[in-house]
Amino acid sequence: MILDPVILSRLQFALTISFHYIFPVFSIGLGLVLAIMEGLYLKTGDEKYHQMTHFWVSIFALIFGIGVASGIVMEFQFGTNWSNYSRFVGDVFGSALAAEGLFAFFLESGFLAILLFGWDKVSKKMHFLSTVMVALGAHFSAVWIVVANSWQQTPAGFHIVSHNGVARAEITDFWAMVFNPSSMERLSHVILGAWLAGAFLVLSINAFYLIRNKHVEIAKAGMKIGLSVAVAASLLQLFTGHESALVVARHQPAKLAAMEGHFTSAEAANLHLFGWVDEKGNKTVGPAIPGGLGFLVSGDFQQKIKGLDSFPKTERPPVQITFQTFHLMVAIGMALIGLSFLGVWMQWRGTLYTCKPVLWLFVASVLLPQIANQVGWAAAEVGRQPWIVYGLLRTSHGISPMVHAGQILASIIMFSTVYLLLFILFLFLLNRKIQKGPVFNGLSGVHHDPRLTVQSREGDINAL
Repeated sequence: MILDPVILSRLQFALTISFHYIFPVFSIGLGLVLAIMEGLYLKTGDEKYHQMTHFWVSIFALIFGIGVASGIVMEFQFGTNWSNYSRFVGDVFGSALAAEGLFAFFLESGFLAILLFGWDKVSKKMHFLSTVMVALGAHFSAVWIVVANSWQQTPAGFHIVSHNGVARAEITDFWAMVFNPSSMERLSHVILGAWLAGAFLVLSINAFYLIRNKHVEIAKAGMKIGLSVAVAASLLQLFTGHESALVVARHQPAKLAAMEGHFTSAEAANLHLFGWVDEKGNKTVGPAIPGGLGFLVSGDFQQKIKGLDSFPKTERPPVQITFQTFHLMVAIGMALIGLSFLGVWMQWRGTLYTCKPVLWLFVASVLLPQIANQVGWAAAEVGRQPWIVYGLLRTSHGISPMVHAGQILASIIMFSTVYLLLFILFLFLLNRKIQKGPVFNGLSGVHHDPRLTVQSREGDINAL
């Protein structure tokens, strides 16, 4: 089983996409935060927003660079490991990925040079425009990638044709493909997850500065911005998550049943808070709200929802991993709402910036959105099994016929080693930037407020 080429190819793709996905969500979230920071500088002229923006631009550049490097491998896997799949979806994915390159990557990378090197070479408004364009480019990248993935979940705007006995999907309606039944709900959910990742990265680093009593005024302002984004995104995520679940209920009932460990169609569909799935006994053990799933889907606690017994065993997704990843995502989402509002409440009371236990919570909180994003994708992708294109192409039929298990295993070991080294390099460089902090003495194009430098130095002395 462990040397099954299908399992190994899925494992390889999961490894590469999971590592790569750390960075795009940071880029999207930080893009929004950067636009807010520089917009405040443009509006107020307050130097702390200038220095803050400059600092976070340097972190954005690091994340962008690692993200590009880590994403290259994925494209090659479509040809090496998934040639049958690539042949089947080539017409659909070709148009979506071409749009991503034209409307997103070129926009983002084109203005990135101005964002990084144009501080003293262009006007303030032009630099702010470049920041906004880079943020939009990062968001547009998510649009086309999510559209392509959503088409795999809920295909639309296509027909199946055969060339030399090989079936493939061809687009008949481009906009039906773009606005397939799940794309907009899933896109909003992904974008908000990225905003949370960016907001909590900002909160984490600024909380660290407040604990160390460094760069205090800049850190306080950064905390306010981060909390504003975190509160808005975490609350909106509740609504987009619910809408995404409704789409799953309509178009992927087997996935919904697996997400909730719902086996018996004749019984009311309970909403499990957490639990353990007994797949042999066809039951889920754990606290649940009776009829809660039916109520969320239809507003009726007595509503019957299709259980896993409505589907052949060969068409059921792996239940345990789908159930656990989905519930972990929901639990983290609720925790982020609570943490965001705790921060706002303590900020209102004037105790946030001096309460070290809570600040340490914010330091560690940077991991939560990343974990939620990863397990959310795991629930979506594992819950789609055994289909690689839902209802049209099974995952086992999408594999490349000429790639052997030994070759895939060797590549997994190689990629794991390279990605580990890349991640260590990322953490090393990120730590250097954090230790240096947001005060850029003597850097061209940054005009310093002496008060901020004095406060920063006082903080350094106090920390020592």
